Amino acid sequence: MFYRNLVIVFVILIAPGSLLAQNRDVTVQDVWRGTFYARSTSGLRSMNDGLHFTVLNGADGSIDKYSYESGEKVATLLSSKEIEKKTGQSIQFDSYQFNATEDKVLLGTESESIYRHSSKSYYFIYDLKQGSLSKVDAEGKQQLADLSPTENKVAYVYQNKMHVQDLDGESESISFGEGKENALIAGAVDWVYEEEFSFHKGFHWSPDGQYIAYYQFDESEVPTFSMDVYGQALYPSQDVFKYPKAGEVNSKVSIHIYDLKSQKDHKVELPMAVEYYPRIKWTSEADELVITTLNRHQDHLILWEVEVEKKGLEVEKLYEEKAPAYLEIHDNLRFLDDNSFIWTSEKDGYNHIYHYGEDGKLIRQITKGEWEVTEFYGYESGSGYLYYQSAEESPIRRSVFRVKLDGTGKEKLSTKKGWNDATFSSGFQFYINRYSSASTPTLETLHRSNGKEVRVINDNEGTQKRMEMFRLSPKEFIQIPNEEGTQLNAWMIKPQDFDASKSYPVLMFVYGGPGSQTVEDSYDAFNGFWYQALAAKGYIVVSVDNRGTGARGRDFRTQTYQQLGKLETEDQIAAAKWLAKQKYVDGERIGIWGWSYGGYMSSLGITKGADVFKMAIAVAPVTNWRFYDNIYTERYMRTPQENPDGYDDNSPINHVDKLEGAYFLVHGSADDNVHVQNTMRMISALVKADKQFDLFIYPDKNHGIYGGNTRNHLYTKMTEFIEENL
Repeated sequence: MFYRNLVIVFVILIAPGSLLAQNRDVTVQDVWRGTFYARSTSGLRSMNDGLHFTVLNGADGSIDKYSYESGEKVATLLSSKEIEKKTGQSIQFDSYQFNATEDKVLLGTESESIYRHSSKSYYFIYDLKQGSLSKVDAEGKQQLADLSPTENKVAYVYQNKMHVQDLDGESESISFGEGKENALIAGAVDWVYEEEFSFHKGFHWSPDGQYIAYYQFDESEVPTFSMDVYGQALYPSQDVFKYPKAGEVNSKVSIHIYDLKSQKDHKVELPMAVEYYPRIKWTSEADELVITTLNRHQDHLILWEVEVEKKGLEVEKLYEEKAPAYLEIHDNLRFLDDNSFIWTSEKDGYNHIYHYGEDGKLIRQITKGEWEVTEFYGYESGSGYLYYQSAEESPIRRSVFRVKLDGTGKEKLSTKKGWNDATFSSGFQFYINRYSSASTPTLETLHRSNGKEVRVINDNEGTQKRMEMFRLSPKEFIQIPNEEGTQLNAWMIKPQDFDASKSYPVLMFVYGGPGSQTVEDSYDAFNGFWYQALAAKGYIVVSVDNRGTGARGRDFRTQTYQQLGKLETEDQIAAAKWLAKQKYVDGERIGIWGWSYGGYMSSLGITKGADVFKMAIAVAPVTNWRFYDNIYTERYMRTPQENPDGYDDNSPINHVDKLEGAYFLVHGSADDNVHVQNTMRMISALVKADKQFDLFIYPDKNHGIYGGNTRNHLYTKMTEFIEENL
């Protein structure tokens, strides 16, 4: 759902230098040919020694080993040519995974996407020592193949069931769990878990390789959603999948532990009924699993410790947390060598790091203050340091810190003002710092764990030089008060030849959803430069983070609880009214646009704020939260049965009679996330109310609406609509 998760796939066609005349204006075509794209390292995997990393070189079909310190290539560990030479088999792999001892490699071939995170492939295992190749034994493509941490076995999901194959051939493959299309899933997860709990692998090996903990889903009673896929054939096909909308029944989920030695399947029986199982994780003990559970309102979380014993499973409550509104799920649970654990929580009003004993009792709160820990990187036992990212300096910026387990020795590691993020090597010997600001493309530097810079990895000098060829306006960070006097973070881009004595039209960009941010001091190679193109045409572009957005503490974020859209819209309207009072703004020409949650917000803006906004563009909008999935929606709204007014009072569908300005609806017909149903229902309401509007549907495009020339076409169309109506 979140804007930051939209995936953009494109081919970078940097314009020749002769086309980049000095001081030329940015165009839509410049943006979507990748002129301002900032390179960054991706896909590197730290090796066990923490001194080297590997990268998949797709062009050469090889896995190459590099030194962190020097950046030099040390060796080619495996290549398609080597496989063919030693085994006589020709395979082109597109993914890889080492086993725990790094002497075998799991290779994925012919991979194809399923949903946002999930995919399926044909899998092979290559033995680096013996030079032999094994194939995962299944007739079709498999999901989630994973090598045992201790034995020569591979586990995977095929036809919705769990399978384990002995690669030595000493024992037959085994299968367990129940599988049936659109009914039963073992080892993977259903659509809504994948989308809203952000994971798709539904099984985990125990550290000693004896057990596999796995999810079992029964989605047979979940309502089915279908989408037409038009394709190129004479007749369209249909994509049919289970999708629980707000208030509808969920999959029945259970957690199982399979013992590979005894080949017995143990179902975990908890002492109370729960709705969701958003995480499972083995502790530092080989026979202890921790299960995270949530109630349906998602305001009561419990960590259950499950111990595998000869007599079965012993279950105890390890940790419990309740919230006044709701809890967000994270991946910050870390078990230390003594089985004590690290946990992050916003129970004091801001997200911070806590240390608990193996009995679940609090040892200490490690970080404190009226600021948020925004990312927890991990703990290094040798030095005793924890590493994290925070918004301590400003909600619109990020810095990297470290602190001792006992809360002492806090150090800021990043040095530049803007947006810093770190990726650590195994053992925390090195980290790559990725820095950018609103005016600086990504700068990647390698550091030792104490923050000392070792070398520059990537400075995007080419992008910097291309930027110098264009007329660009600075992104100014400001604060705008809402009606209650709360200062809202915002940014503004003015025309390059701005004259304060003139008045300009304004386009506001909004997302506005819970915990999100659009006001960030970070580089934006795409929308950020589209706004430069609009500025060159004489528009002021503004974005405001309304109440409910992130990095300002729990209470600021949860104000919108059970009334999504109400306070957010009030804040956007208040910001537009404040802008209209500025002498350099034409208050009669203010527009608003957004995507996804932002499309919902722009639709509310042009209806509930009809006296303020002259035009709106809504891309892939939610138009009533009744149409969206239950895990996301009910977290913030509870169910429609419990809170019908919360759903309907701020549904744009119920405010179409107020529409006066120009309204442009855009949707992809194959959006499995925010269904095109939202736009179709909005159309029906607009027609009934006799309101004119513009519409464009992108056939077979999903929530991201990308691929080929699609983004260039969409942004050209939006630019033309803005010019015609603002």
